Amino acid sequence: MLEHGGRLRKAAEQYGIAEDAWLDLSSGLAPWPFPLPPIALRAWARLPETDDGLEQAAREYYGASEVLPVAGSQAAIQLLPRLRRAGKVGVLSPCYAEHAEAWRRSGYRVREVLEQEVDFFLDSLDVLVVVNPNNPTGLSLTPERLLDWHARLAQRGGWLVVDEAFMDNTPHLSLARHAHQVGLIVLRSFGKFFGLAGVRLGFVLAERRLLKLLAEQVGPWAVSGPTRVVGQACLRDTQGHARQRLRSEAASERLVEVLERHGLKPQGGCALFQWLISAEAESLYHFMARRGILLRLFTHNSSLRFGLPAEEADWDRLEQALQAYRKEYP
Repeated sequence: MLEHGGRLRKAAEQYGIAEDAWLDLSSGLAPWPFPLPPIALRAWARLPETDDGLEQAAREYYGASEVLPVAGSQAAIQLLPRLRRAGKVGVLSPCYAEHAEAWRRSGYRVREVLEQEVDFFLDSLDVLVVVNPNNPTGLSLTPERLLDWHARLAQRGGWLVVDEAFMDNTPHLSLARHAHQVGLIVLRSFGKFFGLAGVRLGFVLAERRLLKLLAEQVGPWAVSGPTRVVGQACLRDTQGHARQRLRSEAASERLVEVLERHGLKPQGGCALFQWLISAEAESLYHFMARRGILLRLFTHNSSLRFGLPAEEADWDRLEQALQAYRKEYP
């Protein structure tokens, strides 16, 4: 199993700090969960139905013609390699590590490529995987560039897989409305923007034939009845969407200002996190953890991802910890 953010219980044991005493900024989730709707007993007592309105709500929210709900986009990441024969897969890196891992485990030859290398390698690939906006770098690619890559791959029966887990704040950059095209697969995460990662819900947007094949791999009743109720309510909450976008964008800008004030200028980010490359990354990570503030450390490139504080008390706590760090490590 790969390491991920959000391992709060492990951090609590390691640093001897109770779980409820932590400020968890490690996972890149919106820290303001959407309110949960009333859930009728029948949602718990009966097997889930697929004609309850969730798919329609998702089609309207994403602007896609076909959608497949799954138990978190992670489920699709692990199952998509089953739908092709062995071949060469490019993964635009660094990015969410589960993508390369899933294709490798299924026997594909995987090349991790930088943004500037994609055009050189593209014609030798059967599949290209892109996270847009990227996690953790925040790199955002234009729809035009991605559609050009898709066209080149599709000519040879190839795929472009675009993970849009952090796209909700910038829907105008999404490829969702193009996902009916053969060879284009868009993954959307529900938990990050809606602040409800625990419900385990995601969507695959693609052409109908591919979604049918993927649904056979997913199996029946993959998304629970209560999750379907929650998902539908949140996807239809247009006022909540606007509020979440405004406050996450404002918080992300504020986070940049806080970090820069302490000599920690981010190299990238998006509306839900900021990313910092620094020789200080590991020492800062442990310094903050000893004070009950959990960040996401990437040791391979000495970088940190900072999620968004939710309340003024959280901002004050982060600010005070950074001030203490600068006093000890000027």
